[in-house]
Amino acid sequence: MEYIGPDLSAGPLPAVFYFALSAKDSLFTAPFNQPAQALLQYKLRVFSLTLPGHHLPPNDALPFWAAEVAAGRDPLADFLKTAADTISGLLDRHIIIPNAFGVMGLSRGAFIAAHVAALFPTVKAVLGFAPLTRLDYASEFQDLHNHPIVQKSSLDHLVPALYNRHIRLYIGNHDMRVGTDHSFAWMKKLADAAWDHRIRSSPIELLIGSSLGYQGHGTSEEVFTSGAEWLGKTLGASHA
Repeated sequence: MEYIGPDLSAGPLPAVFYFALSAKDSLFTAPFNQPAQALLQYKLRVFSLTLPGHHLPPNDALPFWAAEVAAGRDPLADFLKTAADTISGLLDRHIIIPNAFGVMGLSRGAFIAAHVAALFPTVKAVLGFAPLTRLDYASEFQDLHNHPIVQKSSLDHLVPALYNRHIRLYIGNHDMRVGTDHSFAWMKKLADAAWDHRIRSSPIELLIGSSLGYQGHGTSEEVFTSGAEWLGKTLGASHA
């Protein structure tokens, strides 16, 4: 685990877990660390863990996930247990203020962030940039799209656990890597579930902007900053 922000000896503060690459690269390597760095304008801590497969170069991580599935292993199971144990430990040590706790992620990190949020009802807000919402759309899973591990990992299954949270996603208008329409479809399911539970103004938002970068899958610094500001305010964090 890595973190940025006030020393742990400063006591309980709002917290964000950010998932992008390795724990260190997520917090210290540009441009991936831009939303984490933007959050430092608030009095909070940003924690990160190394995503599955990110002991390898970033481009090899999803192929690693696919190889694990092909071998009959869930590439997320051990990681999610580690994440749950880590977060529970921080909560038990009163490092995190439970009602001021959020998660955010980039691409596959947003996929992970949603799964982590589903484990903790105290997660107030979920923020995703260019989010992967279903593994069966990723090119690495072309031959595995019907595999039970792939199908059960879809964020659609998390709707009953997440419809009552603050959720914001940013996606390009022609993201061919994760599928713009898949982000919309997931958000619609969340909003429908909120409505069915009599939440008439659900704080569930999808912001669609111009695509940029390879396969329309890039995220600008302005978008990273906008998301970080939304998250800091949603968690009620004071300015540093």
